[in-house]
Amino acid sequence: MASEGREGEHPSVTLFRQYLRIRTVQPKPDYGAAVAFLEERARQLGLGCQKVEVAPGHVVTILTWPGTNPRLSSILLNSHTDVVPVFKEHWSHDPFEAFKDAEGYIYARGAQDMKCVSIQYLEAVRRLKAEGHHFPRTIHMTFVPDEEVGGHQGMELFVQRPEFQALRAGFALDEGLANPTDAFTVFYSERSPWWVRISSTGKPGHSSCFIEDTAAEKLHKVVSSILAFREKERQRLQSNPQLKAGAVTSVNLTKLEGGVAYNVVPATLSASFDFRVAPDVDLKAFEEQLQGWCRAAGEGVTLEFAQKWTESRMTSIDDSDPWWAAFSGACKDMNLTLEPEIFPAATDSRYLRVAGVPALGFSPMNRTHVLLHDHDERLHEAVFLRGVDIYTRLLPALASVPALPSDG
Repeated sequence: MASEGREGEHPSVTLFRQYLRIRTVQPKPDYGAAVAFLEERARQLGLGCQKVEVAPGHVVTILTWPGTNPRLSSILLNSHTDVVPVFKEHWSHDPFEAFKDAEGYIYARGAQDMKCVSIQYLEAVRRLKAEGHHFPRTIHMTFVPDEEVGGHQGMELFVQRPEFQALRAGFALDEGLANPTDAFTVFYSERSPWWVRISSTGKPGHSSCFIEDTAAEKLHKVVSSILAFREKERQRLQSNPQLKAGAVTSVNLTKLEGGVAYNVVPATLSASFDFRVAPDVDLKAFEEQLQGWCRAAGEGVTLEFAQKWTESRMTSIDDSDPWWAAFSGACKDMNLTLEPEIFPAATDSRYLRVAGVPALGFSPMNRTHVLLHDHDERLHEAVFLRGVDIYTRLLPALASVPALPSDG
């Protein structure tokens, strides 16, 4: 493998760059090439390989390292295979070349989100197997499609399948975010995405007139109410250094639609918003607040949901929890500083938590600026390799957690 990279390049880095070159980019990801790549990894590592087609052309690939005690629940290491689109003209290097500069930075879409973690899982398992280790709990690595477009033809369907139940997952790791400081961020929950479309109907007419009760006037009132709420949450975040982005509710106006001509007052206008609702918010009360803003704007103002996640869950980060104790204890042994947070966006972890599997979001990338979905997404090879080292220490701790009442 080393011959594929630069002379003297670490084989794990070469494999990482090879995976980055597979164009699993939305909206037309080459999932077939990714599955073939993973099948080859399973063959080389002597791991079981199962493919589950959860929707046409959408395959979940499962690589399995059996534990010594099949009665115990398993460890699930999840990662997604798809990546977000790119605007090549804004990149310094081809986003699918996996170019490595003289300093050791690897430029590629997916370098941080999250092909790095996929290969770190694989290389940690390779290393542990080569050293002759065996652990009580089975380790499953799941490679899922479609996360970048909501996971609706990926993890959301997979957790409903008998093949998922057969994994008997007791605990899961999934994606996190980079941290520009010396610390490592770990996510134990995430905000709920609510995509809301506000529609306003009013009196139409010629735009030379002062028409009363127009759609625009009423929509303006709702937009103003929502943006005032946005400013309140922004100020709350900025005024409290202890708060992180995931602890407050964010909202952005993302679409405005309506109108037919410059000189016609439209009968209907709409505004669409992306809310990310903090996990401690009373969702029923919050929805009533939205409805109240619509009612206050006048008759003919309604809202509809394009997405409404109401199943927010939190994974325990209490020292009495055996999974957290194993995870945080291994990190402490490595002298890693952890910063537990609520994930500000959405990941496949939400489906796992609702399915009853405690999940932590963790991508071991410290001293690294967050560049997921950004132009020139990149990761330093030394940070990547340290991540392999970290998983090589984490996996034995998690896969050796003693029998729990939940193991059945």
